[in-house]
Amino acid sequence: MENSTDVFYFNLTMFTDIGQYRYLAFAFCFFLYVFIVYANLVIIIVIYRERTLHEPMFMFVALLSVNSLYGSTGLFPRLLIDLLSVSHLISRAACFTQIYMIYSYACNEMTTLGVMAYDRYVAVCKPLHYHRWMTPKTVLKLALFAWLYPASGIIVLLLLSTRLPLCGNKIHKVFCANWNVVKLSCVNTDVNNAYGFMWTSATVFLPLSFVLFTYANILAVCVKSSDEFKVKVLHSCLPHIVSFVIYAITGFCDIAISRYDIKEINPFVAIILSLEFVVIPPVLNPLIYGLKLPGIRKHIVQMVSLQKRL
Repeated sequence: MENSTDVFYFNLTMFTDIGQYRYLAFAFCFFLYVFIVYANLVIIIVIYRERTLHEPMFMFVALLSVNSLYGSTGLFPRLLIDLLSVSHLISRAACFTQIYMIYSYACNEMTTLGVMAYDRYVAVCKPLHYHRWMTPKTVLKLALFAWLYPASGIIVLLLLSTRLPLCGNKIHKVFCANWNVVKLSCVNTDVNNAYGFMWTSATVFLPLSFVLFTYANILAVCVKSSDEFKVKVLHSCLPHIVSFVIYAITGFCDIAISRYDIKEINPFVAIILSLEFVVIPPVLNPLIYGLKLPGIRKHIVQMVSLQKRL
């Protein structure tokens, strides 16, 4: 075993000196964060206030917005500080806290999209049973499952990582990531790697397989149905499909970039690809659901009109 050291701070090395442009980068990220908070709060408030929107589909949309606020808060405040700082050191406790928040956001997004796929499956394939199956109690159980199931796995992941003796403190990212910390270990990490693979399979590939299965069944029902029914299903499912595709692509970019030697990739491209999954979905989801779902769009227009009058 190499000489291990007690690492109390990690150094985020992907921040490069961009001179006066750091103020422009800070302003862009700040307004992006403000937009994410504002847009997702609007979705949450509209769904909360309007009793006609207290249906499973809209409750899960609100859950997505809550997760967007949670995930972006795990990234942006620290990122904004680092953009204006000369030193990019982050304490061990703050680093693992950020890992937990970003990783739990990522998994919550996937499981929530999986739960939403089940809701659409019941609505399209089992319409006569929808209100009997998708009760408020069932919706609450599904929402708790979507958040607590990933949380339990991530806690174990972090416990395995925090026990490792480390031989360095340089993390080649602009935020803390578990795999980057594990690579600093002075000892064998086979247990971490094995658990990481199983955890990734359980939180990524299982929900992905479930979503594909549900939409295969929805497609089979649509093939046998009228054109009018197909249009209704398309309007109902399209926002979810778009959200899922966007998240799948951005998540894949982060997973792919983590497996490459970051030094062989353009730093700017590497940063963009690694941030997509925690930036793009929180920005686009409220736009997708706010514009595509008539129930939400109508109430947003009414709320904006009322604010203008005031």
